[in-house]
Amino acid sequence: MPIRCALFDFDGTLADSFAAITSSTNHVRTCYGLQPLTQAEVSKYVGYGLANLMADLAPGAPVDEAVARYREHHARVMVSETRLMPGVADALPELARRGVLMGVCSNKRVEFTRELVRALGLSAYFACVLGPDDVGQRPKPDPAMLLEGLKRLEVSAGETVYVGDMIVDVQTARAASVPVWIVSSDGSGEFAPVDGVAPDRVLRSVAALPDLLTASR
Repeated sequence: MPIRCALFDFDGTLADSFAAITSSTNHVRTCYGLQPLTQAEVSKYVGYGLANLMADLAPGAPVDEAVARYREHHARVMVSETRLMPGVADALPELARRGVLMGVCSNKRVEFTRELVRALGLSAYFACVLGPDDVGQRPKPDPAMLLEGLKRLEVSAGETVYVGDMIVDVQTARAASVPVWIVSSDGSGEFAPVDGVAPDRVLRSVAALPDLLTASR
């Protein structure tokens, strides 16, 4: 079946937001007397939602309080410390020109994702930007966000591909019965499956999407 729609993860797929995530995580850690972590250390825990991130990286802190501290700080730094991933600025307008429907499904708080999409100049390309807030606080790997994206864009799972960068994106897409393509974080075109869960395709860059999707139509 031809692919008509691409749903995207945000952090690590469309935008390099790890500097901002690390900054806000270390702000929270400082509040509880913990030493700062490097971006490489923080990035290992990103992907399963903010509550899980705080539980893992602010041990001993009340999770709800840590989440609130993180969000208060993140609102101040997220725009200045977030950049587009390589290839995104050219790929999205080309996908739009070729008639591909697009949306975002991210575990980030949806008001943050929508603000970043606007600030990065991407708003015109997405028919929907979704977060756990839109589906009863059910973050990935729950498939609820992807299923809501299919509903809003009026496409079937077989007409859609989910593009992400982490194993949680593979798990989510599999649960939604949506094909999944992974952009390798180091540009190698390689991605190690976890517990036998592997993507359908691994890309070196988002820049490859227009031609690959056109070839599938």
